[in-house]
Amino acid sequence: MTALETPYQRSFLLPFFVFLIALILSVTFQEPRLMIIPFVWVLTPLLFSYFILHTEQLFWLLLIALPLSTEWNITPSLGLDFPDEIFMLLLTGISIAKLVHTPRWFPRSLAIHPLFFILCLYFFWLIITVEFSVEPVLSVKFVLAKTWFIIPFVMLPQILLFSMDRIRKMALCLVIPMLLLVVQVLIRHAFYQLSFESIKKIMFPFFRNHVNYSSMLVCLLPVGWCFWKLTPRESKSKKWITIALVIGLGGLLFAYSRGAWIALLAGIGVVWVIRKKWMRVLILISISVILVSTVWLVTDKNFMRFVPDHDRTVYNTDFGKHMMATVALKDVSNAERFYRWVAGARMLTEKPITGFGPNTFYLHYRPYTVNRFQTWVSDNPEHSTVHNYFILVSLEQGIIGLLLFCLLYFGMLLAVQRIYHQLQSRFYQTVTLATGSILIMIGVINCSSDMIETDKVGSLFWLCLGMIILLDTKLKEEKSTLANDQFSPITTTIS
Repeated sequence: MTALETPYQRSFLLPFFVFLIALILSVTFQEPRLMIIPFVWVLTPLLFSYFILHTEQLFWLLLIALPLSTEWNITPSLGLDFPDEIFMLLLTGISIAKLVHTPRWFPRSLAIHPLFFILCLYFFWLIITVEFSVEPVLSVKFVLAKTWFIIPFVMLPQILLFSMDRIRKMALCLVIPMLLLVVQVLIRHAFYQLSFESIKKIMFPFFRNHVNYSSMLVCLLPVGWCFWKLTPRESKSKKWITIALVIGLGGLLFAYSRGAWIALLAGIGVVWVIRKKWMRVLILISISVILVSTVWLVTDKNFMRFVPDHDRTVYNTDFGKHMMATVALKDVSNAERFYRWVAGARMLTEKPITGFGPNTFYLHYRPYTVNRFQTWVSDNPEHSTVHNYFILVSLEQGIIGLLLFCLLYFGMLLAVQRIYHQLQSRFYQTVTLATGSILIMIGVINCSSDMIETDKVGSLFWLCLGMIILLDTKLKEEKSTLANDQFSPITTTIS
């Protein structure tokens, strides 16, 4: 009996002493949060062991947590998105440990895919820009964060989403929490008569502002459309899915976000573009418009025509007046964007090859601003960046970084079109269309913001890349199955 009790006693004594010490410290310093320590001490090894064996459970938790997470500032200079970023870190650590222990665990379909090769080139260039960064510590943090975004959302779908049921489960893990959030936002907003002025008051704690909220919401609407499209008309679920979509559209409408509304129209339009096989034409037109506009703005300093009136740029509490100010270029948010875009362009001319380094814009953009573009909100208390992800990539990672990112992004869009027209499965075709729609929405949103570096929209972007590679794998499996069915040997019996 004693021999059996001794290991138990030893395993029990250490947690007991940790609990006792935490209790004494908690009472001494009057800090009740110290009582968390013994629970973390006991639960962490158990949870880690469980998730090593059941990685997929942690993956589902991550997807559920994406809409529900909040920003948590541990110190004035250190913060994270809680709890989704914790799950990303755990999944990244577990994945690396599994790869070291069993290298074959790495999916071959990912290793040989052209988009993964472009991603590796982009990531390699990102590391090079850290070497030339004016803020090396901040740039290293950026690269590490990029790692724990890419591994869970690009690599793990190839391993975990091996069936239609798994893909449906992934979609449910995303849309159900988001639907619940939209309902609670609309209820809270109703107490303020759904007014434009009050929208900023009701986003806490799940979203920083209505732009982040509307951006994630609009990107998840295609997922809801997938459910609606793939549900039989006679099914009772069809009615509930329709109601959920109406609620989502209502939430988007009363989010009062112009960028998200434009993104929704673009997401709907790209479905038609993919079906008509016009994606290549759309990309060429987009690049041409951007290049011509850039040349025109630089020639004879035409960009100075957009200098705002410092005292007449306004923020309207009435949405109608807000839209009129936008059209008249007197809206303060758009005026501030010009202020930062000009600064970003001037930064790019100084370091066009390697840029200033990832995560450096905020600390270094002010000397490059033009005072005539300054507005009354240019003090930038939110520490936000340039409000255009493509400009941000170019000034922080140089022209090479921008070209590699655009090569990846446009490659994803072209892959979506190719996969859609070659697939035979209606399920996977619908998923492919939704993926393309989300990608276009993210591109439109990031023309006036920097959402790819946020946990909400950024996660969806990298998940889209993971889904495209997965869908390409399903296409190859489908072709292989059809080929085997077509050329299977015919056995004859001779009597």
